[in-house]
Amino acid sequence: MVERKVALTIRKAHRYLGLFLGIQFLFWTISGIYFSWTDIDEIHGDQFRKEKIENKEYADLISPSSMLKDDVLIRELELREIAGIPYYWVNKKKLYNANTGVYKSGITKSEALQVASMYMLDELDVKDVERIDSVGSHNEYRGRPLPAFMITYDHLENVKAYVSISDGNFQRVRHRSWRWFDFLWMTHTMDYQGRDDFNTLVLRFFSLLGLVTVLSGFVLWFVSSPTMRKIKKR
Repeated sequence: MVERKVALTIRKAHRYLGLFLGIQFLFWTISGIYFSWTDIDEIHGDQFRKEKIENKEYADLISPSSMLKDDVLIRELELREIAGIPYYWVNKKKLYNANTGVYKSGITKSEALQVASMYMLDELDVKDVERIDSVGSHNEYRGRPLPAFMITYDHLENVKAYVSISDGNFQRVRHRSWRWFDFLWMTHTMDYQGRDDFNTLVLRFFSLLGLVTVLSGFVLWFVSSPTMRKIKKR
């Protein structure tokens, strides 16, 4: 009689735990299937980008130190090509023309289109160009330099490319399949604030409840199994 009450209690707990966790288990399963069946390179948008980017070679560039004031030291230096012109990106803060040494406060819309054309396939037609100065925590451009130009292409996948304004650097490609991936990643990690944190309290809580649910199923089988009853009687 005691064992029957225990079995009923465990069965009831197992049933309600399963009902409570069922939706999240479904999301975990669906997202897991999607992740395992998709090509991560296609999710990144490599099919919309050129395979090889040819960097130009330059000669007779001015010395980077000659552009700066005496109290400014160079910690980091990169050579960037923007609309066919070489630029120095100094200390991840300022952009200088590598031919003249003139400071550049940011790139124009036309220059952003030329930067994007170096990376994106030639057959993609530009539909719209928009300047963005801020994005939300769920935006597809989150965590990247702002302001930036968002270049939208006339494509069924709603392809967008992003170029940062301060340094003229090509940032990323986004399209419909990536957006589905991003949404399912959010449901998988249960980070409903920023989508990128894999150590949320909600995920830990549901993971523990999932473990409890599975263990309760094993215990339920143990206390209600006819085979185990026969073994106990022996």
